Amino acid sequence: MMESIHIPRLTRAPEQTETIQFNAAIADLETLTPVQGVLRVTHHGSFLEVSAQAETIITLTCDRCLQQYNYRLSIKPSELIWLDESVDEVSPILLDEDLETADLVEALSPQGYFDSETWLYEQLCLEIPQRQLCDAQCQGIEVPKSESAAKPHVDRRWAGLESLRNQLSDTN
Repeated sequence: MMESIHIPRLTRAPEQTETIQFNAAIADLETLTPVQGVLRVTHHGSFLEVSAQAETIITLTCDRCLQQYNYRLSIKPSELIWLDESVDEVSPILLDEDLETADLVEALSPQGYFDSETWLYEQLCLEIPQRQLCDAQCQGIEVPKSESAAKPHVDRRWAGLESLRNQLSDTN
């Protein structure tokens, strides 16, 4: 489990940077191996520069054949997080209010904490493939062909209706 970084403490760190090497499980992320890598957070006055290199192995289920397979999840994300005093102020976004571009930017309080484990969890989740295929040539689940598939089974209770339909088509 990685610790949160107190943002004011970063200003006193060498080169205003903290580097964390990790080899641990991340809460709520099911992996076969611990997530390992390095995370670097640099304080630039009005923003944080966060970058990481991490990898782990996860188990996915193929969308075509439903077989499970192992997938190497490897990331190298980089992000700027703005420091803004007004982040702590509670201002609910109204549903009928238009959003500004500035509302879509990640921001933290300069007196707060950067939760490195949550950030890393989010970055890993964003890299899990949406289309999960065990192999590019995966054909999917094979459906066995049988004689009954060629000749559909007719429920005998509908036989009277079927004969009426045949009589009507013969008269036309």
